[in-house]
Amino acid sequence: MIQHKTSKLLKVFFIFVFLLTAGTNRSQSAEKSAFTIEDSLRIKSVRIQSITKDGRFIAATVSQSNNRLGINHKRFRDPTYIAPRPVEAVVMDTENNKTHHLFNMPKELHSMSWSPDGKKMAFFLRREDRFYLQIYERTTQKIKEVLPQTDKEVASNSFLIWANDNQRVILALREKGWRGKSRKMFQNATKGPVIVYDSRKPFLKWDAIRDQSSLQVIALVEIGTGKVEEVLPENRYFNVRIAEDDSFLTYVQMVPVKTEYGENYYREGGREYELFKRNLEKDAEPHVLIEKTNKRLDLSWNEHNTLFAWDDDGDIFAQSVFEEKARNLTKDKFKPEKRETKAEKDKDPKEKKVRFSVIRWSPDSKKLLARTQKGFWLIDYKSGELEMIYEFPEEQQRDSQRGGPRPITVESWSPDGRFLYMTYSATDRWERGFTRYDLQEKEMEDLVKDSNLYRNLRMSKNGEKFFYQFSDGDLPSDLYMTDKDFQQKVRMTTLNSWIANKKLTHSELVKYLDVDGNKLYGILYYPVDYEPGKKYPLVCEIYERFFDNGFRSSMNILANQGFFGLRPSVNLEIGYPGEAWVKGVTCAINKLIERGLVIPDQIGVHGTSYGGYATSLLITQTDRFAAAVNISGKVNIISFLGDSPRIGHRNYGAAEAGQDRIGATLWEQPLKYINHSAVMFADRITTPHLLITGQGDWNVPAGNTREMYYALRRLGKECVWVNYWNDGHGLSASESEDIYKDKWNRVIDWYQTYFSNTEEAQKSSKPL
Repeated sequence: MIQHKTSKLLKVFFIFVFLLTAGTNRSQSAEKSAFTIEDSLRIKSVRIQSITKDGRFIAATVSQSNNRLGINHKRFRDPTYIAPRPVEAVVMDTENNKTHHLFNMPKELHSMSWSPDGKKMAFFLRREDRFYLQIYERTTQKIKEVLPQTDKEVASNSFLIWANDNQRVILALREKGWRGKSRKMFQNATKGPVIVYDSRKPFLKWDAIRDQSSLQVIALVEIGTGKVEEVLPENRYFNVRIAEDDSFLTYVQMVPVKTEYGENYYREGGREYELFKRNLEKDAEPHVLIEKTNKRLDLSWNEHNTLFAWDDDGDIFAQSVFEEKARNLTKDKFKPEKRETKAEKDKDPKEKKVRFSVIRWSPDSKKLLARTQKGFWLIDYKSGELEMIYEFPEEQQRDSQRGGPRPITVESWSPDGRFLYMTYSATDRWERGFTRYDLQEKEMEDLVKDSNLYRNLRMSKNGEKFFYQFSDGDLPSDLYMTDKDFQQKVRMTTLNSWIANKKLTHSELVKYLDVDGNKLYGILYYPVDYEPGKKYPLVCEIYERFFDNGFRSSMNILANQGFFGLRPSVNLEIGYPGEAWVKGVTCAINKLIERGLVIPDQIGVHGTSYGGYATSLLITQTDRFAAAVNISGKVNIISFLGDSPRIGHRNYGAAEAGQDRIGATLWEQPLKYINHSAVMFADRITTPHLLITGQGDWNVPAGNTREMYYALRRLGKECVWVNYWNDGHGLSASESEDIYKDKWNRVIDWYQTYFSNTEEAQKSSKPL
């Protein structure tokens, strides 16, 4: 009896505290101003470019959301066009936590890189339509321009690598005549007067233009004199590296063969790759390390650039630059794994091969870290001996077999070889952080683990300092530094202090089952000034799967209109992707309605690109929504196949084996292409539909989305198509701030108009 009374008293007390806290929060929120569309362009983020070996100095860039404004989208794939990307360039002293700005205003630059001794930092700075080599002296904080003694220009996409003598850098130049030829190729494909497409030629026209962009001449430049030594003639080079003693270069050379279609066109086919080593002595001939292959070479190198490894068909191969042939380190090491379940046996009665993938070399270059579905392994380079060092929990192994997320990802290996530092993220809740695995004791240690967001872990070369991005999940992230035990945390940036005076949403992870019983997750964003017990309109932003939160301007804009925002996940199935959104999104909505959070007839939906496509397809299958917005999304997958010439044959690959998940060609299963084209079922749409496109969109041409406008108008349905003549793909790809604001205002007005027309809104507006 006493217990019962106490329980009642406690409930009353907690309700009182909740109401008091809610009232205080509302009072504090009332003092803040709304987060506006203009505010979304002010958000800043930092990116580490280079760290000195001792971790003392960081070279970084700070970008702002409005950096994407002003791009000429109609010059996409013009090899001579450089899209504007102004950034703040900074050098941070981690000892005294001071930041030095290289310039007093944002500049267009890239490839900031510290010299091996940490005394200089090189980067490229843009003037007009070219980039120029700059050297920053750390002690004097002065910048000197280096003028290479050559009539060739620096390639706009050049890499920048220091030689270990601290006196030279390796960069890429453009051959004389490259600019004129490249510009002519682009103009011929866009202005004519006669444009010829010929299937007898090996390449699609736009594939040839793209490959023109990757032509480079590799050179060594002395930073003191500007003297240039051309090391490699014009060709297409990737993964260029220099030996620790500056005696040789290694590099991958790519040769386009033809435009290739097929399931693995991203990774193999249509191009040949070859790995070379070239001594830097005069007139030395390149030496082949890996002969031509049509598979892309994704190589893992040791710290000294003398050993490399890769995985192919589940086996790991390794080789020294001084050896003629690679060795298979995992061949026949294990008997194939037996299929674990009857379903797996029925699907494939054959035994299943143990498949390895390379992670990285040990600091002493004696071992390779690898992973399988079962766990992490160490492989001895000389003997080939394998040792499982960490077995994943059974649930993680099952998730891995299904292609699920990986809770732990190796980021760094301590210089003494003892510890593996990893990023951790639970797959069923917001529990994230960093862990450390002790290879000596075979123990996993949590360094930090909570509901906050921890990302982009970087370690100084000496292993004494770590840097990472941190956010509580609702605010923009900032850069932090800590020691190797993660005990002393120092905040390095405060980029968006002004946002403390703005009304912001807060997020929540929601769990639900789709129609097929699959467990899914979504991220719910609350309206600002939220009052418990009150129902609000809901806007869904859809794409594929969502799990982690993080600051999102779009959700804050919607929350400041008094809407809930929801990013629901769906379970996409190859061959039947169109069903996923109606099966998953509607179930997520039902969950929120059951909780009494949202007004059932004031629900909207929108998406961008693939999400825009999903939006139009979704409203052909349900009338649950009061309003819908397709932003830069296709509506006809059949015409889309050849609708984006500037990205070559990608749309065929995306439909057949990529994101669209049709799983077959148009000619093999034409009905599936029809069934996944929303415009074919426009007569079923009852939801007012807003379409937003950019005439300069190279990804989803405006003409594809336009088909829906003409269809809905013909059918007498409510639809508005807004085409921005100088814009590209998505809301943020705008020519100016005014156009960006216009886009968002149209989206908000669309929802507000149709939410106010609902039965619930009309009832609430009637006088008592």
